[in-house]
Amino acid sequence: MRSFLLFTIALFFSIQTNAQTRGTLSGWIVNKNTQNPIGGVTVRVLNTSYSTVSDSLGRYQLKMIPTGQYQVVFTSLGSIPFTLYNVVVSSGNETINTIELLPQEVTLKEVLVGGNRKTVRAATLETPLSVQKLTAEEIKSSPGSNFDISKVVQSLPGVTGSASTSAGFRNDIIVRGGAPNENVFYLDGIEIPVINHFSTQGSAGGPQGILNVSFIDEVKLSTSAFDAKFDNALSSVFEFKQKRGNPNKLESNIRMGATEFATTFNGPLSKSGKTTFLASARRSYLQYLFHVLDLPIRPNFWDFQYKITHQIDPKTTLTFLGIGAIDDFHFVTPRNATPAKIYALNSSPSINQWSYTMGVSLKRLINKGYWTISMSRNHLNNLNEKYEDNLSQNKGELTLQFRSNEIENKVRFDITKSFLGLKWTTGANIQTVEYDNYTYQVLKSYIPLNTNQAIASPLKYNYFTDLAFKKYGAFFQLGKRAFNNRLGISAGIRTDGNGFNNSGKDFMSRISPRIGFSYVLTDKINLNASIGRYFKVAPLTVLGFKDLNGNFVNKNADYIGSNHYVAGIEYIPSDATRFTAEVFAKKYFGVPISIQKGISLSNLGADFNILGNEPISTKGFGKSYGFELFAQQKLTKRFFGVVSYSFFRSSYTNFAGKFIPSAWENIHLLSLTAGYKFNKNWELGLKFRFQGGTPYTPYDSVASRLNFATLKQGVFDYTQLNTLRVSPFHSSDLRVDKKYFYKKATLDFFLDVTNWYGSTSVAPRAYIFESNPDGTFKTTDGKPIKKDGSNAIPSLADGNQVFITPTVGFILEF
Repeated sequence: MRSFLLFTIALFFSIQTNAQTRGTLSGWIVNKNTQNPIGGVTVRVLNTSYSTVSDSLGRYQLKMIPTGQYQVVFTSLGSIPFTLYNVVVSSGNETINTIELLPQEVTLKEVLVGGNRKTVRAATLETPLSVQKLTAEEIKSSPGSNFDISKVVQSLPGVTGSASTSAGFRNDIIVRGGAPNENVFYLDGIEIPVINHFSTQGSAGGPQGILNVSFIDEVKLSTSAFDAKFDNALSSVFEFKQKRGNPNKLESNIRMGATEFATTFNGPLSKSGKTTFLASARRSYLQYLFHVLDLPIRPNFWDFQYKITHQIDPKTTLTFLGIGAIDDFHFVTPRNATPAKIYALNSSPSINQWSYTMGVSLKRLINKGYWTISMSRNHLNNLNEKYEDNLSQNKGELTLQFRSNEIENKVRFDITKSFLGLKWTTGANIQTVEYDNYTYQVLKSYIPLNTNQAIASPLKYNYFTDLAFKKYGAFFQLGKRAFNNRLGISAGIRTDGNGFNNSGKDFMSRISPRIGFSYVLTDKINLNASIGRYFKVAPLTVLGFKDLNGNFVNKNADYIGSNHYVAGIEYIPSDATRFTAEVFAKKYFGVPISIQKGISLSNLGADFNILGNEPISTKGFGKSYGFELFAQQKLTKRFFGVVSYSFFRSSYTNFAGKFIPSAWENIHLLSLTAGYKFNKNWELGLKFRFQGGTPYTPYDSVASRLNFATLKQGVFDYTQLNTLRVSPFHSSDLRVDKKYFYKKATLDFFLDVTNWYGSTSVAPRAYIFESNPDGTFKTTDGKPIKKDGSNAIPSLADGNQVFITPTVGFILEF
């Protein structure tokens, strides 16, 4: 019925379409180094007669442009020319961009560092390599990604997901073999700790992202050579740059697909246009998709997002932003109760979660620079519960109850200046942290003594904890170009600490230096290198863990550290084409190791459980190394494409100090994404990905049999950690878009098919007891299952399944 309705809407609009429709292109142009507006910039739409010049406030506007896809060139005396690709001018919403131009500080006889090729080059003086950028159009049109940025980036070099990600149920981000909680996320300079619905506390991933792509202007991903202003990053930094609201008129867009319904509004809040807003709300339809797939879990969510920008005067801008989510995760009886579905039903906890981040920032332009002060607050409330039988009216024994709050209040100040060919930034941050947690968890009901005997001695956690402390940080970054601008050098240093433990109070042991180099070998070839040390504080789930006597067991937990070594070459034959090759090595120290399991916590965090809620030791080590190849063709006429290949090895030590392959070690990653724009506003997108098999751990057959009736999941044999591997995985996604332009509206009608050729997902086989069609367990004696599983019939459920997920939807702008 929904598909028929969407088809009818599209057919109606196609009948009503006008022969000639037009739209508006506008925005702001600023100096990238100083953020001062640039007037007198020529803005020209290629292959047309449309052009204009920016005013003294850096604003530009081009009206009555025929709808379609264009390239827009920005040129100014004293600035490096910039080309914006794949600019869609629609008759619905005005196309608004904020353009940052780099100053051209060379004479005609010197090498023009970058020239027009700065457009396709994502690197900067501060981060000379290991960086990629995505535009809003690239995110929206990515096949199989469902407008989720976390899934889009997995087509970039060195980025992959977990085994659950390959099956399409989660969007964990694994970068160069690091753990899922080693990434940090910033939205217009405000840190966003939670960017996913049903987020794994202590980690980061979930089944669906929170950020609304309609707000996003650009995404920058750095996988090394991090700017010193960012703390807690070990594997990557995501910088989300949001759009500004339309200062000229009120606009709306509605997006509907198989998994969500979202509406977004933006426009002026004052007649002068100095105050603008963006606001959105989104409702999940994931529960209906999971119903179609007959999965026993039902995730349901809402999310909200806003941004208000007020121009106090030409030099001062005040910005308010916020993002929040409400999540509910429950269970239903599957129509076809396969062993794998019954396992999923009873092995996962129910999740009720809400979160928000709100922030305000004030930016002030000064002579040859600017300063920014920002304040923010974030809060995560999480309730997880699990029973022997999650679904029946008599749920049996409670095996997990986790109630927690994480609250952070942050203040950050930084100042950036450019003079005498130098660019420097310095700043500091302080935050208050509040954490509380009630945990009741049954780890084991029976402990085996030998192969024939066991003791009924439940191993449990049962405690309440709360703590409050402060975290501090300060940094300095300096950059300079030399030798006729051929050589770029950037060095930075930062230190971090906290008031919770002795390790956090030792600022000198947390000195984090980094330096990067970029050398222009020829006009088309750059050589780049960087080395740096980075630190991350242990998760609050680790720091707040208490024993039965109320003692903070992990109070002496050290910071996790990582040394990065990266070198690469970049070849840019044209303004729209880019090739890169990089080699990297990461060496970890202070990695948390589970005392109870004897394994590194860096192997965990890609499921719906809690990470770090246990005794740990920070004596672990890790290492990751490999190389990456990347090729990108920006859309110039009709075709665009991205190809990336990564080879890496990743391992962490166990409690005995032995290096063991990590749970994320795919070894090989290959991704191909391409698109083609046909006549009459048709567009085709195709994505293919291949990833090598990841390691996994076999089950302890004795302990699993003893405890499965209570825990509804097997017990891993961590003495054989990651000694097995799943098969390699490959899949392909397909997307078809058709745009209809009308006098004052635009309809984008799309079909997105995930895993269109029916590839089988790969996952380790799950330990189960054989069951009857009614869900009860089969037994050897025909009697009800015994608590210790002695009359059960153990088996392994095949988790490999084929999921072909078609999505029919539309985006309506007006």
